[in-house]
Amino acid sequence: MNAALRFKAAVEAGDIVGATEFFSDDITFHSPVKFHPFEGIDTVRALFRVLQRTFEDFRYVGQYDGPAGHVLHFRTAVGGRQVEGIDLIELDGEGRIGAFTVMIRPQSALTAVGEAILAGLVADGVVP
Repeated sequence: MNAALRFKAAVEAGDIVGATEFFSDDITFHSPVKFHPFEGIDTVRALFRVLQRTFEDFRYVGQYDGPAGHVLHFRTAVGGRQVEGIDLIELDGEGRIGAFTVMIRPQSALTAVGEAILAGLVADGVVP
């Protein structure tokens, strides 16, 4: 099983932070609300700790696999607001997750996610 599918299995088992063990040390995480990506395993793990606390009833509802990566379709809630999105996962040359891009809809859900994640990152001292 490749890193993207092991990541998915860990998340489905409720271990969102543990799922980051399948990321490369120099992972690039593209957020749907931030222009510049989060870079490096320590920063991305800190982000995933916030995600684990923020997302309510996170679940994958679809999966699409291709030669260059994987797309995982998810549903969750943040502050009671329903969120739908995809995780676009790209593997690096060593078979680890090297790039991770998240897209979220609708706009109102994206706003709620952005505000909640920023508050969590500030509370954890990850961003000022």
